[in-house]
Parts: sequence; structure tokens; C-alpha cells
Amino acid sequence: MGTHLDENAVDEVDVASAWSSLQRNPRSQLVDVRTRAEWTYVGIPDLAGLGKRAVLVEWQTFPDQSVDPRFAERLANELQAIGVQPNDDLFFICRSGSRSLAAAKVMAAAGYGACHNVSEGFEGPLDDERHRGALHGWKAIGLPWQQS
Repeated sequence: MGTHLDENAVDEVDVASAWSSLQRNPRSQLVDVRTRAEWTYVGIPDLAGLGKRAVLVEWQTFPDQSVDPRFAERLANELQAIGVQPNDDLFFICRSGSRSLAAAKVMAAAGYGACHNVSEGFEGPLDDERHRGALHGWKAIGLPWQQS
């Protein structure tokens, strides 16, 4: 696939579709690219019922929010450690779908052929009162999650 970033290499899927694929396909993986602070205080998707765990690799560091220049290398190492193949389905999730899209595009350019962005994210968009977690998103539709 080379190093050319192909915008079409990543498709957008909603949370329910991602969950369905994670259930159906034992080789599919969920990659959570939020920050450690978000994982700790907001929670993480709980895939234990599927015999899986979310792969946690920060796209941006907290608090400065700069993109980790070693993101692709770090994630590739994590994926290799759990036996992920380059054409296995990878579902990327962040808070609302923006960081995960950027991360998915980088991994598609790195040779992962089935990268999908979870467009609604873990918390979904802001509602009318400027709160997340009530409209769409992993938590809002009642998928399993946990906090530490």
C-alpha cells in the first residue's frame, strides 16, 4: 500500500455496526485512541463479553495535545503482539470520531487494509445543553463500558 495516504481507505461506521462486527468477527479489533485521562475518568469500552479487550494507544498526548509521532509504530507493535493481521478489521474510536479518523488514515497508509472509523465515538456529539454521552456514541446506546 506504500506511504501514500488514501482518504478512501477508511470508511465511517456507526457504533452499532462496529459492535455487530466485533461480535461476528473474532479477528476484528477495537482501537481506542483517546488519552489516558479519558480512559481513566470517562471510561473504556468493555469487550470482555466478546473475549476481547480494546487496544488502547493514545493518538495525542495529554495535556499538550500534540500527535504522538510514534503512534503508528506503537499501535503496530500492540497489534502484532495480539496476532492482528494487516487485513483484519480495525475499528478506531475516540470521543466523537475526529481523532480516530486521523489515526485510522495513518494506519491505512501504514498497510492496514481494513480500517474503519467509529463516527459517533465513545461519547457522541454535544447535545443542546452542550453535554456528551446522551446522543449517539458507545455509551449513549448502552454498549458495555467500564471505569477504573
